[in-house]
Amino acid sequence: MDRSQIDRAVVSSASSITYRNPQAGNEEVAAEIQQHKDRLIGCAVLNPAYAGWRDDLKICHQQFGMRAVRLYPRWHNYGLADRGCRELVQAATDVGMAISVPLRVEDRRQGSWLVDIPDVDREEIARLIQAFPNARFILVNGLGYDQSTLGRKDSGLPANYVIDIALLTAEVPNETKRLIENLGADRVVFGTGVPFHYPGPALTKVQILDVDEKVKDNIRWRTAASLLRL
Repeated sequence: MDRSQIDRAVVSSASSITYRNPQAGNEEVAAEIQQHKDRLIGCAVLNPAYAGWRDDLKICHQQFGMRAVRLYPRWHNYGLADRGCRELVQAATDVGMAISVPLRVEDRRQGSWLVDIPDVDREEIARLIQAFPNARFILVNGLGYDQSTLGRKDSGLPANYVIDIALLTAEVPNETKRLIENLGADRVVFGTGVPFHYPGPALTKVQILDVDEKVKDNIRWRTAASLLRL
């Protein structure tokens, strides 16, 4: 973060992606960031298909001070339309936590044939967003939004979600700028995909993006700070 001039970051447990009980990973992260709360903001990984998630949510919110919940429906084998998932989104929203949905962890083309996990369907995410207009959604590690309802102008979706730039293009085809034009200057946020990607490409995208500095500041930190109520 120092080398990349990143002051603060939202962090979650990568281990929880494959843990049977993701709360173990949340406990690990909470302990690791304890001495760095001025820079690291916790995000809980929860699995609505696992018994006890309500207690885990309470601990992550009240004891660990985490600001968001991250969902991995493909890895944890549930659908975003499932009753348990909807209950989790509502419960997290009720206590003021944002909802983070990574579309992918890694590119399927470079993964092992033994672990073939598809990307989360963009239209499935759009339906979840439509169902919870009072929630705050952060969509990360995705691309091709402008080919779906999520990236279209006048789509009818509530303006309650932002999209990170980790996998977006900033040159031809410039999906980042198209999303700014379609959704607004406050709907695109900075994201790196660390530790599965290097931060350099995301920093370069902001640097070369053909928008004014106010929009770049929104992308770099202002929108995310407001969304996470920092």
